[in-house]
Amino acid sequence: MFDIIIVNGTIIDGTGKPKFDSDIGIKGERIEAISNLKNVEAKRIIDATDLIVSPGFIDTHTHSEGDLLINPDHEYGLRQGITTELLGIDGMSYAPLSQNNYLTYRHWLSGLLGYPPANLDMSSVSSFKQHYHKKVSINTAYLIPNGTVRLEVAGFKDVPLDNTSMGKYKKLVEQGFEQGAVGFSTGSSYYPGPWTSTNELIEICSLVKDLNGVYMSEPRRANPERAFKGGGVAEALEITEKSGVKLHIAHYRTDPTNAGDIESHMKLIDESKRNGSDITLDIYPYPSGSTIPISYVPSWAQDGGPDKLLERLQNPSDKKKIVDELEQSINYSRSVEDMLFSYSPNHPELEGETLPDLARSKNISIGEALCNLLISENLELGYVMPPPVNLSLWRQVSKDCMELLARDDYMVCSDITPAGSMPHPRSYGAFPRILGRLHRKYNTMSLEDLIHRMTERPASRFGLANRGKLHKGYFADITIFDENNVIDTSTYDDPKQYPSGIPYVLVNGDISIDNQVYTGVKSGKAIP
Repeated sequence: MFDIIIVNGTIIDGTGKPKFDSDIGIKGERIEAISNLKNVEAKRIIDATDLIVSPGFIDTHTHSEGDLLINPDHEYGLRQGITTELLGIDGMSYAPLSQNNYLTYRHWLSGLLGYPPANLDMSSVSSFKQHYHKKVSINTAYLIPNGTVRLEVAGFKDVPLDNTSMGKYKKLVEQGFEQGAVGFSTGSSYYPGPWTSTNELIEICSLVKDLNGVYMSEPRRANPERAFKGGGVAEALEITEKSGVKLHIAHYRTDPTNAGDIESHMKLIDESKRNGSDITLDIYPYPSGSTIPISYVPSWAQDGGPDKLLERLQNPSDKKKIVDELEQSINYSRSVEDMLFSYSPNHPELEGETLPDLARSKNISIGEALCNLLISENLELGYVMPPPVNLSLWRQVSKDCMELLARDDYMVCSDITPAGSMPHPRSYGAFPRILGRLHRKYNTMSLEDLIHRMTERPASRFGLANRGKLHKGYFADITIFDENNVIDTSTYDDPKQYPSGIPYVLVNGDISIDNQVYTGVKSGKAIP
């Protein structure tokens, strides 16, 4: 007898092969059979008539680690069909950190990750994983974050990694991979990470290569003077070319400034691939992003960590210097000028308010308004970039997304940033938006190929064993959806809306979403 049989469904197995009609039998955590099981007994039968049965989706880029520790149900991920999420992204997370450093980074990251319990052991990748293993609703995998390790070995200080600190750094990376990390990550502007030079990252990534890990880069924005050719994609490519490490570029998409110009957008990457670099990328289907305003505060003001930063913000001369530098950045950074607050826990009435409107209401400058709010929120502040007013540009970015996904090196991510009442709609709708709305509109690839980009491709890239395919012996991470009606409902003005058309989701053989209803099961494992 099977525990669960899924009958009458159309199977897309994750490999890219053509879909076929069959049944799936599950015993315990794993798939036991894929065949005609109409007359076989089971404790539970799921009728998938007129539905697609696919592997559960693997999200290669999320910022869920904080909220999962507070909200282990994680419905906004599960209901997208996501069964596995990668954590430790953009060079920032909680492990490996000693207790004091955990509290320090928990404070600095609070605008993005919230405030998980203070008494957690984050001293190793192994201890980090135990906080999620069979305690949350989805599977989690971890990348070792540059900023986190740098904080542990060199403090929240703008100093080079000398021989002693680099030796400690490498030891923590080795230990992290031994304990199950699947990669290493850096971010664009999340301190103390940006104080790391290109040459230091090449040395670290040479070790990551030897450990058979993947280097995930969110291309650098901060401290460009320390980076090869000023950072960005050029630095990431230099690191992979010099170290030989496998490179994964985070959420690499066109935006309203270069919509439609995919050839130029991909030029450097394609040149590097032709020269032998092993590169993959991911993308989410929206024309704007979301992050934390603290990341825009100048580098010098970050030195010493969050408490020191707050002191500087409250010192009149330091504050004036910070304000001046922020306002200079407005000349080239739409991210500051159009900032819309998504998370402001001490002033929730400001969630949905823009920074310029706040400044006007106070009759002060944009830079001063932002600094004042960072002080009053104790740095716990998040924001979303609004979409472009020009809808034709928005449509072109969406089309670009699907054309990029049609390549053989792309996969899908959400970049979940869930804090506040006005989170980015990607936190609730990224996968169904691509799977439904955009796939039906642009049809740049078959549904089988699209599912491959959400399942087997990321599982293979990041070494997630026995996941990403519907195959006998594989874990029963399964998403069942209606290909004609699946659609996102989350919007920029009303983001906390679940998608429709995904009636069933199974994680490790347990039914987590049952006919659109969350069951409360916490079957997620810390993998691989």
